[in-house]
Formats: sequence, structure tokens, C-alpha cells
Amino acid sequence: MTHPATTGTALVTGASRGLGAVIARRLAADGHPVAVGHRAGAEAAHRVVTDIRASGGTAEAFAADVTDETAVKDLIADVTARLGAIATLVINATGPQPALDPAAVTWDDHLAQLTFFIKSPTLLMQAVLPAMRERGVGRIIQIGSDVLERALPEMSAYVAAKAAQHSLTECWARALGPYGITVNTVAPGWIPVERHAGASPESLAAYAADVPLGRMGRPEDVAAAVAFLASPEAAFVTGERIKINGGHTLG
Repeated sequence: MTHPATTGTALVTGASRGLGAVIARRLAADGHPVAVGHRAGAEAAHRVVTDIRASGGTAEAFAADVTDETAVKDLIADVTARLGAIATLVINATGPQPALDPAAVTWDDHLAQLTFFIKSPTLLMQAVLPAMRERGVGRIIQIGSDVLERALPEMSAYVAAKAAQHSLTECWARALGPYGITVNTVAPGWIPVERHAGASPESLAAYAADVPLGRMGRPEDVAAAVAFLASPEAAFVTGERIKINGGHTLG
């Protein structure tokens, strides 16, 4: 018998472009009905839905501000009504990540990052939890970053929030494991997507030269890790942080 976690609805936040769009397409290819979450970019989100449907999958687009408590509750109710109970939650939505000298970082700068990487994940987890507990199974997958190991000074507020985000993963893994719910973090390195269109060939080459596997990562590399964690093969994996960076932060 197919386990419900492998066939139930997958909600991917921030899925209108970038990593989220590729993750949504991969989960749909694996048989999940996919809720393509977005805040703006409705046209791009609908293109992802169209692509999934054209490949024989099931998908709908859902607009919501995932940092707003009421909006998150409405989102989960809407997805459930249109696509069925959420079996896999992929927490991918993000906001601006400005480079700032640590001496210039304000508390508001920290709050802006914590809103996306602590408040939003908490709201989403709490909203999907009742149905997952009732079914006795669920997957929560957070998209983190390998900046924790890189400790980039100009990204201190982002790094701190990402570290806190994975702490949530570890705490939730302990708390939710008894209900059959796994919680993990996928932590990519620099994976060029649309928002990196302005990156110079020199900067890409310099980064790739420091990667033991000798290349930049691809969104599909991240999607493959997410797909594994959403699959029955990962039923005994929880509380982990899987870096997808070609070994860039080894040693």
C-alpha cells in the first residue's frame, strides 16, 4: 500500500520562481498534487502550474502572505479544500537579503529576516499540524542555507536567522516525531536562479573553483534532496540538515 505521505498534497511556499518552482515541478513529477504558493508574481506561479499540468501532474496556484497569521490559516484551509490534506510542507519563501556591515545592522534588519525564517515557518507548521497529527504522518522540509558554515560578515542578520531556523527543525523533529511527522532542513550553497541573473561570469567561476565537485549547484540538485525527504525512503530521517553545495564547506 502506498504511504499517504508519498501521495498527499505538497505545499511549496515561494514557488513562483527559483528553487521553489523547480521543487514544485519535481514533487508533481513524483505524484504529489502541488500547491504553488506565492505572494506576488501570480503570472509566474500560473506558468509553473501550467508546466506541471502539461506534464500530467496536478497543481493549483495560491496567493498568500506567509508572514501573516490569518493569511496562513486561510492558505492551509484553501489548499486543503482544493487539493486535499497537506502531507508535505516545503518552507521555501524568502524576502530581501541585503548585504550590510555588521556595524550598521539594526534590530529591524534582524526582525526582517526572523519574520521570514522564524515567524513564517512557525505559522505554517502550526497550521498544517492538526491534519498531519490526525493522519499520523507528515513531512516538513525547510529550505535553509550553507551560510552558517561560511559565516559571511555582510550577511550577519541572514546567517543568524538561518541558524535559528534550523534550531526550529531540531526542536520540531523531537516534538513531532511521535506523531509520525519528520522535520528536516535542506541547506543549499549558491545555486544560481533568476535573481542571480546579474552575477558576473568571473564570480561564478571563482565560486565553482572552490567547490570540490567543480561546478555550481543546480536547482534540480536541491529539488532531488527535497523529493527524497518527502519520499517513503526518508521515513526514518528527521532533525537533519543536508547541505547541497558540492562539498564547498568541507573542513
